Amino acid sequence: MSPEADAVTADAPAVQAASAASAASAASTASAASAAPAGSGDFVGADGSPTPRRGSPMFPDGTGPAADPAGSHHERRIRSFQPRRSRVSPSQADALRRLWPKWGLDIDGLARIDLDTFFDGLPVVLEIGFGMGEATAQMAAADPGTGILACDVHTPGQGNLLGLAERNGLSNIRVANGDAIILLREMLAPGSLAGLRVYFPDPWPKKRHHKRRLIQPEFVSLAGSRLAPGALVHCATDWEPYAEQMLEVLSAEPTLENLYPSFAPRPDFRPLTKFEGQGLDKGHVVHDLLFRRRAA
Repeated sequence: MSPEADAVTADAPAVQAASAASAASAASTASAASAAPAGSGDFVGADGSPTPRRGSPMFPDGTGPAADPAGSHHERRIRSFQPRRSRVSPSQADALRRLWPKWGLDIDGLARIDLDTFFDGLPVVLEIGFGMGEATAQMAAADPGTGILACDVHTPGQGNLLGLAERNGLSNIRVANGDAIILLREMLAPGSLAGLRVYFPDPWPKKRHHKRRLIQPEFVSLAGSRLAPGALVHCATDWEPYAEQMLEVLSAEPTLENLYPSFAPRPDFRPLTKFEGQGLDKGHVVHDLLFRRRAA
């Protein structure tokens, strides 16, 4: 049983009672390019880390995540994320090349995923946005009976999480690269997920950017349709206005019910991350939200 399921059971009474390196010179760049593996499409920095040429894929041979997996066969729309193809360390690049064919998934939107096969029959929780993956790896280690489909577009984080999974023997992690909306809409079957986690998504604080926030009515309705009855939706943010929006949007979704009268206490199964700790040191208040998918 997942920690979320344990939390639902444990909290039932409460519910009833009432989440730069400087640029190299042209000569150095040319030398680094000549040192790169043939066909790699990468420059190699002084520290040995690959950096993609402008406009070129980081893994053109298909051994790692694609730069734009959905390509032009899905609509262009306002996105809640910004792809970050930043410098990848040698260990991250190595993990991506070796482990992506086994544990990686490009979100191309072309076919449904057979989650039972992909996760060897485990119930699957979708995590959207995992940063460098430390908290994801901790949750996977604490609950080996639950699969985690971790979705992000940050290439160094993808490599770091795959490396953590290998080093810690975590066979219940899979990494998805691309747009979570396309993943939910095109590639996951209705009722196929045992849970959804969205921890500290980009708050897009400027008013003109609020339309880019992930937690919107349309997204919550789509996500709810992919959740099995009893599945837990767990969100967390340290941005107060976004927390209020999350609470309003999730409360308005008819397929979901709040496990608390308002915000939830931070559950033990959500690890305290380094960045969250830094925010708390600055006086930020972290809000958790725990909602459950109603029975059909």
